[in-house]
Amino acid sequence: MTTTTTTPTAAETEQALALLASWDTQQAAYITHREQRFAVMLDVVDHVVPRGGVVLDLASGPGSISQRITARRPDVTCIAVDYDPVLLELGRTALAGQPVRFVDADLWDRDWTAGLNGVVPDAVLSSTALHWLPSDVLSRVYNDLGSLLAPGGVVMNADHLRHLDGRTLFAELSALDDERTQQTDRAAGALDWDQWFAEVTAIERYGRLVGERERRFEHRPPNPELSLDFHVAALEVAGFAEVGPVWQYLDDFVVLARR
Repeated sequence: MTTTTTTPTAAETEQALALLASWDTQQAAYITHREQRFAVMLDVVDHVVPRGGVVLDLASGPGSISQRITARRPDVTCIAVDYDPVLLELGRTALAGQPVRFVDADLWDRDWTAGLNGVVPDAVLSSTALHWLPSDVLSRVYNDLGSLLAPGGVVMNADHLRHLDGRTLFAELSALDDERTQQTDRAAGALDWDQWFAEVTAIERYGRLVGERERRFEHRPPNPELSLDFHVAALEVAGFAEVGPVWQYLDDFVVLARR
């Protein structure tokens, strides 16, 4: 399905950029040090992605990672893959004219890589998204990436990976931090997910896609809780030689894997 109706006007792109900024504020209310995550990921991109390279922004949403990469590395091309038609349309509109290609693909589909048109990325980055995949789908996606990347290519996944091993104090401290960050940011004006989504879809360009979005996600199960150990093991099985957390704050991690 093609989600774009028309090439956005300058006013539509300006409006979309404001909505993307609001998305960042909304997401940061759930993630205490979200920009620190991105800073670490961008440092790794600088180190491993050659000039003129390609970065795959996996489960990209409206393109927060792509926006930051192209601002810091205008020589790099980003391919942003997502399955949410509303977020894809917002990203395409906000980042129109940037070296970012948005691809409508479902990671549950075994052929999702077909949308890359044979491009071999130098790095794959994802943020606060892969936790929606059940263990079998996530393991297969990691295997897909292991086959897709050339030797030396990297995967980075930034996400909350909950403490599931009985360490109650660790879990309590993480939950308290989540609650504190949400309270502080909401008091400062950050929207929650439902408020942000309602604001976006009140605009016809995005609102027309709500029905398709509901159809796509209607029968998806609740997101599972998968541990850091699961992610590390799944990446190792997928053929990655160096795997582990490169950044951590409580139960929030950036996991780095090198092919």
